[in-house]
Amino acid sequence: MIKTILFLVVSAFLTHLIPFSDFFRNLDTTIHEFGHAVVTLLLSGNVMKIELFANHSGVTYSQVTSRWSLIPIALAGYTTASLFALFLFKQRSRGRQRLGLQVITVIAILALVFFVRNEFGVMWLLGFVILNVLMLAFMPKWLMDIYYLLLAFLTLEESVFGPFSLILYAWDDPAKAGDATNLSLVTPIPAIGWALIFTLFSLWCAIRAIGHFVGGKKPSNRSQRYQPQYEE
Repeated sequence: MIKTILFLVVSAFLTHLIPFSDFFRNLDTTIHEFGHAVVTLLLSGNVMKIELFANHSGVTYSQVTSRWSLIPIALAGYTTASLFALFLFKQRSRGRQRLGLQVITVIAILALVFFVRNEFGVMWLLGFVILNVLMLAFMPKWLMDIYYLLLAFLTLEESVFGPFSLILYAWDDPAKAGDATNLSLVTPIPAIGWALIFTLFSLWCAIRAIGHFVGGKKPSNRSQRYQPQYEE
């Protein structure tokens, strides 16, 4: 786990040196809020709107019929973001960067059409979708792969550092710890406890994601053929 944290810290430092990398950090926020929205709908709730902000924060406004449905809805944000980061690295290990980028684009389009309503969120999603389409349609494979890796690492970093920041917020003021606060209101676990759970889960996903990255790309099963051996 220590190696994973060091890897994330180094990659966070390096990605901050890349021009315009800050623009793409809203991808993790989009996935986080999209997770809240989808689970709300699955539980027969009503999603009124999602707002995305320039400081990489976001909020989902929804209505639910059951108090206990708040638990899976509040759990969905950070867990979805962590699992999605793992998904991106898993697709890369299988040589499916194009599929991963297509999934990212579809989620962004769905969020734009059905959920996001504030001006910054709409403009960011429009620009992000257009850039993704350009990458998929016109850019050479090597450039698309670099772009994909940038998105994957930024999403991974944000999916870990986001829950970690909850620990600090919950320690300073449990009432201002976002999803951890919401969960503490309907469960016996305090906000800092939920922040720790989110952080540990994100680190577990990060360990697996980095394992896929370090392990490299796996050959397709179709390309693995039996090679007979002959003795002279």
